[in-house]
Amino acid sequence: MSMFSIGLSGLNAAQNALNTTSNNISNVYTPSYNRELTQLGEGRIGGGVRVNDIERQFNTYVANQLNNAKTQSSALSTYNNQVSQIDNLLADRAAGLSPLMQSFFSSLEDLASSPSDPAARQGVLGTANTLSAQFRSFDGYLQDMQSNINNQIKDEITQVNNTVEQIAGLNREIVLARARTGEAPNSLLNQRDHLVSELNERMDLRLNVQDGKTYNISLPNGQPLVTGTSSFKLEAVQAENDPQRTVVGYRDGGGNLVQLDESIVQGGALGGLMTFRAETLDKTQNQIGQLAVSLSVAFNEQHKQGTDLNGDDGEDFFRVREPQVYGSSENSATALIEFDTDNIGQLRATDYTVSYDGSDFSVIRNDTGAAVAFERDNDQLSFGGVTMTFGGDLENGDRFEVQPVRRAAAGMELAISEVDKIAAGEDAFSGDNRNALALQSLQSQNIVGGNASVSGAYGAIVSDVGNRTNITQVNLEARQGLTDQLRAVQQSESGVNLDEEAANLIRYQQFYQANARVIDTAGTIMDTILNLRN
Repeated sequence: MSMFSIGLSGLNAAQNALNTTSNNISNVYTPSYNRELTQLGEGRIGGGVRVNDIERQFNTYVANQLNNAKTQSSALSTYNNQVSQIDNLLADRAAGLSPLMQSFFSSLEDLASSPSDPAARQGVLGTANTLSAQFRSFDGYLQDMQSNINNQIKDEITQVNNTVEQIAGLNREIVLARARTGEAPNSLLNQRDHLVSELNERMDLRLNVQDGKTYNISLPNGQPLVTGTSSFKLEAVQAENDPQRTVVGYRDGGGNLVQLDESIVQGGALGGLMTFRAETLDKTQNQIGQLAVSLSVAFNEQHKQGTDLNGDDGEDFFRVREPQVYGSSENSATALIEFDTDNIGQLRATDYTVSYDGSDFSVIRNDTGAAVAFERDNDQLSFGGVTMTFGGDLENGDRFEVQPVRRAAAGMELAISEVDKIAAGEDAFSGDNRNALALQSLQSQNIVGGNASVSGAYGAIVSDVGNRTNITQVNLEARQGLTDQLRAVQQSESGVNLDEEAANLIRYQQFYQANARVIDTAGTIMDTILNLRN
């Protein structure tokens, strides 16, 4: 190879290196960009230099670790944002239930002191009305959160579907680009890796690189979302046994829609939403409902033991919303449900799944998965402080979702409005305060689940949510620290360093100038040789 050709090869190599450096600098703030290096090699025949590759600085191992960390960080961040709202609601000393319950029982103490005083009686009705209104308000706030979770799940699913479709499209474009040029299209590879990173912030997924080139993505249970150039969709669907609940469905290649078990959807914002709902939101709403029912039923039962100012037996003082039961769309039988006031101490802050196998029932607590003992009397089933009555013919596979207390607080209100109807005495009334004293003593009795007073039960709710909030915050900070460390490692390998690139500009500029000088020298020598012939 001539000196002129060698100089030209060097000039071409320097030009490529300068272009790569310029591209790095221009993309220093592009989120999806990975730094590139011009890889040079010795010319094959007769010397010179050639450009072997424009190499993308991408570490697959570090990227996978970072994506996994971001999945967990995103889940914890989403969980923390949600649980903090409940924590702020419950822990508010001014707006919480605790001071209102204290005021209510204090008004009963005043009634016991002056059982026939209209002002004392009105005080009881006033504080009871305020307390029941706050129970309804709490349930409304938590139910709004349930609705918002449903909407956010729908939004996340839409974003996941858009992203997996784009990844499948990039798989196709990358294959075509490789076929045309024989080289890796770095900009398309960057876009695809960036989409995978965004996808991991939405949910936990599995990435498999086929032949070192094509990205295949699947759910943790193995169901594919991206296979080569094909993508599969998730869908927001109504839970089979609960019309109020939005869950994730999977649409396979045959067009079949299958509801995914909620435990499959983990990590990312989508997993964080569903985990928060299952662990905290459902539980808190049930606990508030259990508290409303336990207080209302215990108070009603004691109130009916007394006598009002008219000499009549006491009536129900509070009303609460009845238990809810939802049957599967495939059921043959129907079911009605009501509180078992004789066994209200068995009431628990949980939902249940009741199934029939053709000969017998099974009752499972949804929060723990534990089997629950029940009593059966023909077409009636009693468990957990409620009684189910079935209509129609039960068949194998019939399934019911039972929510004894989930929305109970939504219907808590006063059942009486006249002060004369308060049954403060036990006999024909003449200053008798014995039932008022019995009602007031309910404050210290273990009427919630048979093991806690109303104040103790509410304190446990506040403490439980507060602990979850603190644990989530600590875990989030730790996970975020790990994510930041991995991001720093990733940037050290793949990110653009302006100081380094500025030094490269000078280096490759000198490289270019030196090769231009070689070409100039070769020209001078050629001219000298030609002049010698003349």
